[in-house]
Amino acid sequence: MIDHAKVRRESLRWYLLLALYNARPEDMCEEHLQMIATGIFPDATPIEVRQQLDYLGDRALVEVRKEPGGRWWAGLTRHGTDMCEYTIDCEPGIARPAKYWAG
Repeated sequence: MIDHAKVRRESLRWYLLLALYNARPEDMCEEHLQMIATGIFPDATPIEVRQQLDYLGDRALVEVRKEPGGRWWAGLTRHGTDMCEYTIDCEPGIARPAKYWAG
């Protein structure tokens, strides 16, 4: 049986990492990440994006900055960059595709 919620969570985490990787060296605000998430999952909610950013922050893949006004900003850590560049192993919890282009 496929756990669709798990697939969605883990995929969203990967897409958020890729978005932050492509934005380097700048951080991204949650509104832009939300737009990316809804482009992939049209029903993605702001709380869902925050939950996944929080998860990635706990794993030290992103650094989340929470402003007093409520806005969140996120940027990759060196571990997040390594994850996106396939130079470190991906532990369970993130749906990073297998590296098919290297033999």
